[in-house]
Amino acid sequence: MNRRRFLFRTCATALSAAAVAACGDKSATSAAPAAPAAQKPAPKDAYDLASRASGFTVGPMMAANTVYVFFDPTCPHCATLWGNAKPLATRLKLVWIPIGWLQKSSAPQAATILSAPDPVAAMAENEASVLERRGGITVPPSLSDEAVGKVKANTELFHKLGEESVPLIVFKNGKTGEYGAHAGVVPTEQLAAMAGV
Repeated sequence: MNRRRFLFRTCATALSAAAVAACGDKSATSAAPAAPAAQKPAPKDAYDLASRASGFTVGPMMAANTVYVFFDPTCPHCATLWGNAKPLATRLKLVWIPIGWLQKSSAPQAATILSAPDPVAAMAENEASVLERRGGITVPPSLSDEAVGKVKANTELFHKLGEESVPLIVFKNGKTGEYGAHAGVVPTEQLAAMAGV
C-alpha cells in the first residue's frame, strides 16, 4: 500500500471514529447555507455559562470540583457517557444539563427527566432505554411550563457555547485549574483526567 493511500485511510478512519463519538444536528449538514457559527467563549467563560444552566447533580454536593455535561435525551453517546461516569460518582460532582435539540421528542423527554421527583432515576431509565433502542423515557400527558422553560433556556445556553454536538463536557481541572470543553463521549479514565480527580 502506498503512503498516500495509507494516510487517506488513516484519516478517514479517524474521522469516522470521531463522528461516532458524538451526536450532532443533522440539519446542519444540509445543502442550505449555514448560519454563521457562534463564536466560542473562552474556556473559563464557557464554564461560568454552564454553571447557570438548570440540571441535576450526581456525586458529592460538597465536591471541590464540578463538571457540567450538556446532553440530549435521544443521544446514544450521551447514554454511554452516563455509564462511563458512574465509577466517578463518589469523587466528582457532575451536573447533567438536559437540552432539547436532536429530535422532536428531545425537549419533552428532557423536561420529563428534569422535573422527575428523582431525576437520577429518570435519567438511568432513559439512558437504558436509549441504549436498548426503545426510544427513551415516556413523557407524561402534561409537563410543567417551568420544566419546559428550563430545557429551552438550557438549549439556548448550549448554542451560546458555539458547540455542535453532544455530549458536551465543560470542566475545570481540579489539579491544574485549567478550564476546557470536550464534545463527545470519553472513557472513565479520560473524564477523570479532564476533571483532575
